[in-house]
Amino acid sequence: MDLRKLKTLIDLVAESGISELEITEGEDKVRIVKNQSGPIMTHAPAPPTAHAAVAPQPAPAALPAALPAAPEAPSGHIVTSPMVGTFYRSAQPGADAFVTVGSQVKEGDTLCIIEAMKLMNEIEADKTGTIKAVLADNGSPVEFGQPLFVIE
Repeated sequence: MDLRKLKTLIDLVAESGISELEITEGEDKVRIVKNQSGPIMTHAPAPPTAHAAVAPQPAPAALPAALPAAPEAPSGHIVTSPMVGTFYRSAQPGADAFVTVGSQVKEGDTLCIIEAMKLMNEIEADKTGTIKAVLADNGSPVEFGQPLFVIE
C-alpha cells in the first residue's frame, strides 16, 4: 500500500471521532486503532479466506485503590447526539450560540450543529422547556447517543 495513502489514513483516524479503521486492498490489510496516545497501525497480508481476525487486546490498566465519585446525572429531559461528528454551538465561528443555559426553547428550535462527513446537521429540540445544561464543548467530537443538552 502506498505510504502517502497510509499517512492520510492515519491522519484521518487521528483527527476524527472514529477509534478504529480497517482497510483491505488486494492482498494488503491495514488496521489503524486510535488509543489515548494516538493511532497505532498494523499491516499484514490479507488472509487467503475472508474470516474475521481478532486482534489481541492489551491488558487493562490497574485501577487506582479509590475511584472518585461519578458526577450526578443531570435531571430533566436529555437531548442526545443522533450521530458521530463534531459539536458546534453556533452556525459559524464567532456567532452567538443557538442556545445557552437558561434559554427557553420550543420543540423544533435549533440547539446546535453536528458536522459529520463535511455535512452540517442541525439538531433540534424535541421538547419545549428551558435549557438547564449544555453537556458538550464547542468544537469537540461527539459520539452517537452522547448527552448534549438537558431541557427542564
